[in-house]
Amino acid sequence: QVQLVESGGGLVQAGDSLRLSCAPSGRTFSSYTMGWFRQAPGKEREFVAASGRVTVYADSVKGRFTISRDNAKTTVYLQMNSLKPEDTAVYYCAADRSLGWPPSKRTDDYDYWGQGTQVTVSS
Repeated sequence: QVQLVESGGGLVQAGDSLRLSCAPSGRTFSSYTMGWFRQAPGKEREFVAASGRVTVYADSVKGRFTISRDNAKTTVYLQMNSLKPEDTAVYYCAADRSLGWPPSKRTDDYDYWGQGTQVTVSS
């Protein structure tokens, strides 16, 4: 059983940066696609970024957010720069057991989810 634990959320001002971390436990995830999703109040969960054979981003975060994995592939990061109030949401880390190309942007394709971490950006 894979467990994903996110950390790094918080309250920041517009223009600030945050780095989220996701630490899977239970097994190695080097062969998994790792993704970040977010869900704002009253909205559906939406794709943010994913890292598999390649990395992909939602248009709304392209150029501002960067997904990365450390060399030992034990932690996945989401570096968020130039944050905007519309980035406010609960951010979730997710793992897809396949390494599809390109990485999936669909929530249904992800097998494991973290509990989420709140990111609030004030204007």
